[in-house]
Amino acid sequence: MTDEKARYEQGMTKRRKVLGDAWVDRSLKNKNPLTAEFQELITRYAWGEIWTRPHYDERTRRVLVIGTLIALGSWDEFQLHVRAALTEGGFTADDIKEIILQQAIYVGVPAANHAFKEAAAIIAELK
Repeated sequence: MTDEKARYEQGMTKRRKVLGDAWVDRSLKNKNPLTAEFQELITRYAWGEIWTRPHYDERTRRVLVIGTLIALGSWDEFQLHVRAALTEGGFTADDIKEIILQQAIYVGVPAANHAFKEAAAIIAELK
């Protein structure tokens, strides 16, 4: 097996564990000639190369990703990772609140304010 193939398979396993099978299946079902190579790229590198590194545990990586997405204002990805943290990662609403509060100091109150709005909608949806 080539390194790229192994990295893809390892990445797909991690991606499914972090985001859940339903999300990954939907994502793969929706791929098309325009997005197929991108899906393979993120599976190999984001999931197979970075998320599988041994230094940080999965929980720490989730905190880093959620905080970074707040800083970037990447709200679609923020929603995805908050939902996955709550449904697949064992996070609570209080865990999400603490990430947002931390980020309020470092990336700004407007970003945190919007993050609370987005997180509240996801939490309500999951109840």
